[in-house]
Amino acid sequence: MPVDAPTLQKIKQGLQAAQRVLVVAHIRPDGDAIGSLLGLGLALQAIGKEVQLVSEDGVPANFRHLEGNDQVKRVPQGQFGFICVVDCSDMGRTGKALEGYPQPDLNIDHHLTNLNFARFNLVDYHAVATAEIIAGILPGLGLPLSQPVAEALLTGLITDTIGFRTSNMRPQALRLAAELMEVGADLPELYRQGLVSRSFPALRLWGAGLSKLERRDGLVWTTLTLTDDLTAGYTGHDDADLVNSMILIEDAEIAIIFIEQPGGRIKVSWRAQPGIDVSQIALQFGGGGHPAASGAELRGSLQDVQEQIVGQTLLLLPTDGRKLRGEAASKLSANDLNGWLVDAQHHEFQGKRENGQG
Repeated sequence: MPVDAPTLQKIKQGLQAAQRVLVVAHIRPDGDAIGSLLGLGLALQAIGKEVQLVSEDGVPANFRHLEGNDQVKRVPQGQFGFICVVDCSDMGRTGKALEGYPQPDLNIDHHLTNLNFARFNLVDYHAVATAEIIAGILPGLGLPLSQPVAEALLTGLITDTIGFRTSNMRPQALRLAAELMEVGADLPELYRQGLVSRSFPALRLWGAGLSKLERRDGLVWTTLTLTDDLTAGYTGHDDADLVNSMILIEDAEIAIIFIEQPGGRIKVSWRAQPGIDVSQIALQFGGGGHPAASGAELRGSLQDVQEQIVGQTLLLLPTDGRKLRGEAASKLSANDLNGWLVDAQHHEFQGKRENGQG
């Protein structure tokens, strides 16, 4: 979805007028969140802006090779003339980073469930990653595309499409990848770092999750507890991308992972095969995301949340050999959800997050 020239010009004027710019990505960041954060931030620094980069959960280990990662803070400091939020479907995804700050000036995102919460909302549901949108607007904003910026943006493309193989892939995304490579981005190395490389604790965490796999009628799911994190030596509060491998199980139509969080909350991440839309059921539970990859965060015990989510998700599966494409999700009533809704948490194909996440 091309950005109209008048809107882009207003954004450009706002950035030009601001000396200090804040760019915020979502909690439990994935590759697109970090890639978008660094890509936009480094480009703004190149034109002389004082830029503060913020992600409440920091930078996952598999993205710390990207230039500028050491600049990312967990909490913003000071006041800013322009505030931009990237890869967030709603303000809840920023965590507490923007508490006490005014409405964001700019929201750049590609999630179907985006709530258009900023003064200017550049939301393209057809883009394969937020990084794709940022790459497209750099020229109009007068921002340069250097090698470090290209590497950050290509990381976003690679990770959110799981190596250019998600069902929403489109020709322009591949052309963009080629353009970023021509600037100097090393696709094979970025692919290895973002999607292939795994830490020893992450693999131990996978072992804990795989040992508890369950399956019913095309749905596969598992759980990860805080004890699993501790035993594995894993310091994140995500699934280390396990759910992306679970959906590869033969005959699996939907995969879910339940991740225990501190404070009595459970993070839920869904993955689905093409033709099944899990974003609407995630939205019903206070989350959101994409048709094939969504998430939510609920308050409650691991067992209670698992029973509730598994029961409702099974309604999405075909009973007569046909995919229902999300129709069953609309049957959820307010009573079904009473007491369950908390702030939205989406996942995108993560390392997830997510390292970061849903």
